[in-house]
Amino acid sequence: MDQVTETAAAAPGAGAPVRAAVRRTPARRRFARALAPLPWLAPALALIAFVVLWPVWEMFQTSRQHINSFGFDLGDYGWKNYTAVFDDPNLASVMTRTAVWVFAVVALTVVISLAFAQLFNQKFPGRKVVRWALIAPWAASVMMTSIVVRWMLNPNNGVINVFLHQIGVVKQFNQGTASWLGNPTDAMYWMVAVAVFVSVPFTTYALLAGLTSIPTEVYEAARVDGAGRARTYWSITFPLLRPALTVAILINLMNVFNSFPIIWVMTQGGPDNQTSTSTVYMYNLKTLNIGQAGALSVINFGVVIAIVLIFLRANKNSLKEG
Repeated sequence: MDQVTETAAAAPGAGAPVRAAVRRTPARRRFARALAPLPWLAPALALIAFVVLWPVWEMFQTSRQHINSFGFDLGDYGWKNYTAVFDDPNLASVMTRTAVWVFAVVALTVVISLAFAQLFNQKFPGRKVVRWALIAPWAASVMMTSIVVRWMLNPNNGVINVFLHQIGVVKQFNQGTASWLGNPTDAMYWMVAVAVFVSVPFTTYALLAGLTSIPTEVYEAARVDGAGRARTYWSITFPLLRPALTVAILINLMNVFNSFPIIWVMTQGGPDNQTSTSTVYMYNLKTLNIGQAGALSVINFGVVIAIVLIFLRANKNSLKEG
């Protein structure tokens, strides 16, 4: 028996297939283990493919087609739609306005939500009622909220204008002088206010969840060490709140950048596209040139992906801590 074993081991090339077989077995096992979760992930992957990947592919295909004003596809158009979009004289102002819109809404939302989260984290009479009341702007339809505010800003009989006339701010009532949504600057202020109003509830609850997860022992140790409220907040609360804050900011960045109902309902991007963000401008461009609208939608998608990746890169330590 020993001779057979020695002969097989001494034979030229006899050991190579055996070693190869030994090496291949663990590889097959690792591959099988990697595929084991696939049946559980398949529904989610199929949904992502159907809801995200397929529309993105169709959007890219549309951006390279020559589609006339009647909606007929005249064939491949190459990159001419993208060239036309970048040559559009309105693009620079639209993208600048979009950046200002996103920064203003997200910054104000986070600051206000931080204050509300700190308030709701305290014990006071009626705290549950106040917390429930905060859900109302979030639970209501964004379009419905925008329509109500637009009615309130009606230059002739809007509630806001009636009130401002009664306190003497608006002197010439019923003459259209207080057309807030007719002035691009004033309209942007009001649209930012509505966007913050509907964004604060979710952000507040996200930050409140982060606050409630902070151990009370940490605060007790800080008090023993003699740390004041300001020192405790900046040295303990804010660092431990960063994971929740990072997630809240990231979700708000994507939602606000892609926001459509507020601007569309209140101004439709007017007058003369002076209140349009890139999303609203893309929709208005669709009525003129579907291919260019598709190209701008691809650009918007790329901007969103870039914002997410940059933000995640800058805050990867916070996410690991969370």
